[in-house]
Amino acid sequence: MKDLKIISWNINGIRAALNKGFLEWLAREKPDILCLQETKAHQDQLDTKLLEAEGYHTFWEYPERKGYSGVALFSREKPLVLSTGFGKDVIDTEGRVIIAQYPQFTLMNIYFPNGKQNDDRRKYKMDFYDVFLSFADMLRKQGGKIIVCGDVNTAHKEIDLARPKENSKVSGFLPEERAWIDKFIDHGYIDIFRKFNDKPNQYTWWDMKSGARERNVGWRIDYFFISSNLEPDIANAFLMSEVMGSDHCPIGITVRID
Repeated sequence: MKDLKIISWNINGIRAALNKGFLEWLAREKPDILCLQETKAHQDQLDTKLLEAEGYHTFWEYPERKGYSGVALFSREKPLVLSTGFGKDVIDTEGRVIIAQYPQFTLMNIYFPNGKQNDDRRKYKMDFYDVFLSFADMLRKQGGKIIVCGDVNTAHKEIDLARPKENSKVSGFLPEERAWIDKFIDHGYIDIFRKFNDKPNQYTWWDMKSGARERNVGWRIDYFFISSNLEPDIANAFLMSEVMGSDHCPIGITVRID
């Protein structure tokens, strides 16, 4: 039996993070698997030090549009199978999904859309949620254990943001967005952080323009969800709010594997 450390982080620009000590942090933290969101870089824009990070296989997914979206996977063990997207052309154009199959579980690293810009983006966000849920249900029916991590761009409950009343009509805390997380959980998934920490003031994103991080006026919008059959194997779930370099902080889980 060994412990596997998996970390997820909306890096808000991997090239900027590289200049803020990202590789030094990676060398110190030594996760077995690292999932990044909002990398904002095509592969031809990446430093060799990132593409060939010591001790890791790296995989990158990105949209046609440069400087936008994108996800990446750093893995000590090479996945058995790697894929991108959900197989829906309308949804899969923005480079938001990497799916990695390991012997013990399937890991989905996802940068879910933000719906704040306008009604069209809110609709795309909700459509993305529904397509993802159908895809996840299909995987569940095939058996095995599933981990979903990333920036979900919605705070689930009032405890998950500092100012729920003021944000009740803002995308990211709308009733229909929160209800979708309820629905996802009802389909057999667990917000595993809340199994280990039920305290308030636990956030993963802060608005940098207003200096919200210094005051801890934040939102918990980054998650690890696990299929319920994996719960006995989770040794810990945690936030790393002390880690700087992005407007999000990393989050993680420890999985016991044979």
